[in-house]
Amino acid sequence: MRTADARQSTRTAVVTGASSGIGAATARALARDGFEVFLTARRVDRLEAVAKEIRAEGGSAQVYPLDVTDREAVFAFAAQLPACDVLVNNAGGAYGTEHIEKTDPGDWRSMYEVNVIGALHMTQALLPALRNSGDGVVVVISSTASFTCYEGGGGYSAAKHGAHVLAETLRLEVCGEALRVIEIAPGMVHTEEFSLNRYRGDLNKADAVYAGVPDPLVAEDVADVVTWAVTRPPHVNIDLLVVRPRAQAAQHKVHRTT
Repeated sequence: MRTADARQSTRTAVVTGASSGIGAATARALARDGFEVFLTARRVDRLEAVAKEIRAEGGSAQVYPLDVTDREAVFAFAAQLPACDVLVNNAGGAYGTEHIEKTDPGDWRSMYEVNVIGALHMTQALLPALRNSGDGVVVVISSTASFTCYEGGGGYSAAKHGAHVLAETLRLEVCGEALRVIEIAPGMVHTEEFSLNRYRGDLNKADAVYAGVPDPLVAEDVADVVTWAVTRPPHVNIDLLVVRPRAQAAQHKVHRTT
């Protein structure tokens, strides 16, 4: 096990889904805080662009193309990783807004695979390294949809609730170990791809989600929260932190100016 001084000088963080949105912003934020960041996602070109930005600011970033739903690839990645202090399970996504009567089971399956099974793969593969760090931190990025259902959001809410259950159960199972499990549940976050993917590339529908909302959260807001949570003293665990824009009081209660 590394000493406290060694941890302080060599802390490393793995961020999944780091090619865009919250994942990319979190990688940048952690690098600014002194972490050596390992960026994973499927799109190599986007990962390289984020890593280039980090290095230009004086940070340290390594790129590893990875599909978190590929268990064999995840464990191969973990085997070559020199160390891991923080794992940010951010890879996820939402597909479709159809009501249950007409929804495509394939969309539900895809959401569950990436949001839940992907996080499970990464967590299982990296737990040995996280334990060895002496202060390992597992972060799960869930959603306020984990706790509140809404029309057209059944598959996404089910997947994010699964992510919430993963975090809550893991925290119980590792109690007494030098491990922390943190869940960050964002509300309305305006990123370049989330709603666009959900509405299958329909830009008008994607933009309508945020229309008239004064100052929705952006990826950097969530990244700031993640960085704060993982840098608390080792005895401090942020079990669950819900973060919404001021304009959003609940899933169905959003202030719009137009």
